[in-house]
Amino acid sequence: MTVAAAGVLTGWGTGVAALPDDAGRAADGRRVISIPRPALTGDRFRRATRECLLGVAAVEALLADGGLTREAITGADTGLVYVTAAAYGAANASFVKGEGQPGTLHFPYTAPSAVPAEVAIEFGLRGAYVILLGGASATVDALWQAQLLVRRGRCARALVLAVETFETCEDLYDRARWLAPGPLVEAAACVLVTAGGPPMAYGSGGEASRLEAEVHARAGETLACGPLIALALARAQGQAASMVTGRWRGRRARLEPDVAGR
Repeated sequence: MTVAAAGVLTGWGTGVAALPDDAGRAADGRRVISIPRPALTGDRFRRATRECLLGVAAVEALLADGGLTREAITGADTGLVYVTAAAYGAANASFVKGEGQPGTLHFPYTAPSAVPAEVAIEFGLRGAYVILLGGASATVDALWQAQLLVRRGRCARALVLAVETFETCEDLYDRARWLAPGPLVEAAACVLVTAGGPPMAYGSGGEASRLEAEVHARAGETLACGPLIALALARAQGQAASMVTGRWRGRRARLEPDVAGR
């Protein structure tokens, strides 16, 4: 597969160039590094959650990175694979507590399908559609699924999108720090997978890749967004084909160039 474009938003700023050299030092004791609510216009976005707006903004950043128009991804030839471990938790917490947007009108935003649904509507995506729940290893699974969708002709291209927010649910992570050591950095990342390039082999286990280690050092804990940030780093560094790994709750998955034709 080929990563044709990548869009990254984190609590540090837009793009991988905004990442500090040392996330722990840059956090300066802060547990959560938040992203401001994107300033998207339009009546449809007035009730949308911050997570939904971040998903849309990540795709906009991807289009800018690849020099693409919206028309380049609109239609049935573009698939969408969405991953998150935490991004709908904030909407659930807000709904249950009756904060911000109470009422049945906003109940659909408590579902993990809310973010990819808003993205699909906004950009006119009508291709194959997959949602995976989990951390970084699930995102590696998502990249593999995207490659399969393109390779099997289900779509000509696929967006792999991840969104993670922590601000509203910070207390949950304080009670389970061993699952997600800080700093927790809110992020939204998206890559465009197309045909071409070397085939990628999927596996499990092994050590963290260089890119995984770099993401943790520079970005902090971004859960499902980590592997996509790694691909954006590889793209910025001119590495066309790189091993991508991700770990979540004791499980590590990996994608690597398939030089042996497995």
